[in-house]
Amino acid sequence: METANQIVSLGTFQVLKLPLGFIRGLEWLFAIFAFATCGGYSGQLRVSVDCINKSDSNLSIGINFAYPFRLNRVEFDVPMCEGRRQERLYLIGDFSSSAEFFVTIAVFSFLYSLLATVVYIFFQNKYRENNRGPLIDFIVTVVFSFMWLVSSSAWAKGLSDVKVATDPDEVVLLMSACKVQTNKCSSVYGPRWSGLNTSVVFGYLNFVLWAGNIWFVFKETGWHKGGAARYPASSSEKQTTAFNQQVYNQGSFDQSGGAFTGTGDFAQSEYSQVGNYGGPISYTNQ
Repeated sequence: METANQIVSLGTFQVLKLPLGFIRGLEWLFAIFAFATCGGYSGQLRVSVDCINKSDSNLSIGINFAYPFRLNRVEFDVPMCEGRRQERLYLIGDFSSSAEFFVTIAVFSFLYSLLATVVYIFFQNKYRENNRGPLIDFIVTVVFSFMWLVSSSAWAKGLSDVKVATDPDEVVLLMSACKVQTNKCSSVYGPRWSGLNTSVVFGYLNFVLWAGNIWFVFKETGWHKGGAARYPASSSEKQTTAFNQQVYNQGSFDQSGGAFTGTGDFAQSEYSQVGNYGGPISYTNQ
């Protein structure tokens, strides 16, 4: 318990209330939803073949498929309505490239969002040191925004093709028994697409989050007009400030006389000089 309290005390969790940290947390969460709804999907469709000879019929032929949607490797047996003979068929298409690309971007997005959040909380000083951290963060955010747009669009097209390839009415056309008019072939039910449709939605939502976060990351860089104010001043600037402060503290300005006055019991002369310009010297005898 004490160790956990020490870890919490060392971190700057206030950053999670800022847009930069809050959006990073949303990116981490939405990336989980994206690869979980796509990578964890499995579907099934069923068709029926009603032969003239009822003993040869099969009214419930189940066809299962899942991520990564290499449908050309999904096999199923159907009756040929010729005695007890059956034929082995395969679905059409391989849509693994777009699906795996989408899941890969989601996984790397999840890992980077988690890493960035940890850096924001526990290593904020090193993150802003020399402006290197914000610049790297900005470049990575831009790249992930583009990759989310590309992968989501590719997966949306791939999902459309998967729906066509697993349509029971299209699968029935692959069966030789269904080409005979005396045999009746029909679909029992098709796959449920709600999970995969949700994955596409989460893909585009991730693109919106990453694209929107570009501005907040950009504000952390030195390219932004206010970015330099967060970083410590250079040694030359510090020396100039100290020198000006020392000159200012040498005397106090008398508003009524408009001259610098010193303290002492004997005659004293003072002079004032403004900036680097050798201005007129005023003497005051006491």
